[in-house]
Amino acid sequence: MGTATARETRASWVGQSVPRLEDEALLRGRGRFMDDLDPVPGAAHAAIVRSQLPHARITVDASAALDAPGVVGVLTGEDVRALSRPFPAGIDSPVPFYAAAVDVARYAGEPVAVVVARTRYEAEDAAELVEVDYDPLDPVLDPVAASETDACVHDRSFHYGDVDEALARADLVVHETFRFPRFSCTPVECYGVVADWDEAAGSLTAWANFQGPFTLHGVAAAALGLRGSRFRLLTPPDSGGSFGIKSSIFTYVVLIGLAARKLGRPVRWIEDRVEHLLGSASSTQRVTTVEAGFAHDGELLALRYDAIEDVGAYVRAPEPATLYRMHGSLSGAYTVRNVAARNRVVLTNTLPSGLNRGFGGPQLYLPLERTMAIAARRMGLDPADVARRNLVPAEEMPYRTPSGALYDSGDYAACLQQALELSGYERRRAEAAAARADGRLLGVGIACVVEPSISNMGYITLTQTAIERAQALPKSGNAEGALVTIDPLGGVTVRLGTTPQGQGHRTVCAQVVADELGIEPGEVTVLSEMDTQTVPWTVSSGNYSSRFSGVAVGAVQRAAAQLRAKVDAVREHLEEPELSLRRVAGSVHWNPAGLPEGMEPGLSVVAYWSAPNLDPPDAEDRVASSAAHGFIADVCAVEVEPETGEVRVLDYVTVHDAGRLLHPALADGQVLGGFAHGAGAALFERHVVDEWGNPMTASFVDYVTPTAPDLPTPRIGHRSTPSPFTALGAKGIGEGNTMSVPAAIANAVADALGRDDVELPLTAPRVWELLQRPPEGGGR
Repeated sequence: MGTATARETRASWVGQSVPRLEDEALLRGRGRFMDDLDPVPGAAHAAIVRSQLPHARITVDASAALDAPGVVGVLTGEDVRALSRPFPAGIDSPVPFYAAAVDVARYAGEPVAVVVARTRYEAEDAAELVEVDYDPLDPVLDPVAASETDACVHDRSFHYGDVDEALARADLVVHETFRFPRFSCTPVECYGVVADWDEAAGSLTAWANFQGPFTLHGVAAAALGLRGSRFRLLTPPDSGGSFGIKSSIFTYVVLIGLAARKLGRPVRWIEDRVEHLLGSASSTQRVTTVEAGFAHDGELLALRYDAIEDVGAYVRAPEPATLYRMHGSLSGAYTVRNVAARNRVVLTNTLPSGLNRGFGGPQLYLPLERTMAIAARRMGLDPADVARRNLVPAEEMPYRTPSGALYDSGDYAACLQQALELSGYERRRAEAAAARADGRLLGVGIACVVEPSISNMGYITLTQTAIERAQALPKSGNAEGALVTIDPLGGVTVRLGTTPQGQGHRTVCAQVVADELGIEPGEVTVLSEMDTQTVPWTVSSGNYSSRFSGVAVGAVQRAAAQLRAKVDAVREHLEEPELSLRRVAGSVHWNPAGLPEGMEPGLSVVAYWSAPNLDPPDAEDRVASSAAHGFIADVCAVEVEPETGEVRVLDYVTVHDAGRLLHPALADGQVLGGFAHGAGAALFERHVVDEWGNPMTASFVDYVTPTAPDLPTPRIGHRSTPSPFTALGAKGIGEGNTMSVPAAIANAVADALGRDDVELPLTAPRVWELLQRPPEGGGR
């Protein structure tokens, strides 16, 4: 066991790529995922009956199902309305959102009934006997058309600087509309819930592979009509990925909880893949019109956004957060001071949106970075020179954006230069030009994006005016708690509320604690399963906005440091500075009478850490929407096959400044995952409905995701300027490439084709069709 001297002389564990503590169990097939849990004896199995139409009045007849073998009971929309309340959301909506359709189904795949039986087979068979009578209604599918009707449920405008004046003096004004399609997360493991209602206590205990944020715990409790203390939520030790989508499971926790309540027995539900694609969540679809003014030398003078955000059939919490998460970064990585935005939220008869890796970043940076590339082409300038002309200078850090973000640190120009050199940018550009002269379609694109992490819980209140906010409880910050204990034999245990989904939180926490206590990471046990009744947590707890390395690590380090101080005080009191941690623990636990005067017995600390720079939005609608900001410079080279439209990524370089890297190998893993997710959005993935609103992508046959042979391995570079606003100087790194890659690939394809009207996803059929018609808005 370690001592103070060992701690002071040994190199830090943090910053090393130590073996992951999670991998031993996973590689042996001993992981414990949601479907491995059997927490309550006698749980019945649920099958969900879903709407076959996107918009219809419905009448449900479950009588035949109730007579089927093994059936325990059926929960209908009428039961849901009687037993629960509509889910609260960030904005008022004329359409109440319950856990199941009540009278009217508003998207294909919406739950209309839950059949519960002794076995899953019996439940599935009985679900087919539920008769649903449909009276079809016209679906709303086009978000632009919806924005001019009562389907538009939110409309706010923001102004920073003088956009009109800057546009008037611009040498070039780019005016373009960009569409970002709905895409999804497709984790290996789908949703799962086990719910147990305690009638005597009037409480619900639920197990689910939920990822947070735990603001949604309160949303679910409100829908259930329960105080938070009467709703206990637990998560499994392991999760088969999420990337954002498992935040939306809270609606199914409520649905299965209501079934357990009605039927008086525990109920279990495990989602299949078709259900997941039909009824879980997707990203928002956004249509953004950009008006941008440039000086003749490429300086960006003004930006005006008009964004129409399609959140699907309901405003499901935390929406419309996708639209506001990036608000502080409307100016991107650039020094432009004149920025305006109009934000509209519309409802369509499609799957409700939710968290998806990048969460608002892809939807912002596609139009912004395409605009920068279009401007460069129209002015005859190199896109890299235009970017360099506008990047926030290192000497201006920390830099306050017009809309309120505080960019903490970084040398953006140096990152871009490193990416250009690593990619051989000048050579690539020359090769592409020569190839195009020979009839081949090669192109090079860049993207420069700021990656925010550690979301300010108050940014969503920008949906309100300053006057409305002044009349309500202020919201701000992002905090996390952690528990660190030392047992009588010197064993160290950490409990987390970060609900990891495979990122390696246990490993990094063990490194942090090992550094503080002078031991090895392998001597630290980290328990990552969440339990809202026993684990320290806050409303901002959970796994989202790349907050772990900045906030959660801060809480763990603080708790471990407080324990270390107590251990050192005991050593000093016993006049044994080299006393092992095990001996100190034994002394504290077995001989509390021998502790220094005034010292409490025990070796257990709960500590919290909060980002120090996240205030509520101000009276001018400025907000530091995130605490830390990394930077990414990407260079992409592609070739387009003119006869088929196939896009091949020839090379991809990405350079990151994520502050201090706590575990470099895990950081690179996050970059690789973000790259694949972003490339999926750029080249493969899109939720599609037909003209009547029926889903066309309800399996992996039709919803195509990239596989390993489809993409090159990106070449990764790093720079490090630690953040002054996080405990260890780290910034998030898990979402940035999902933000940058769609823009960089789109820019490269546009360069290859010599036209501005490229639209995601750039699948082979869509690109081929594009090649058959003349360019819209400009071409080479």
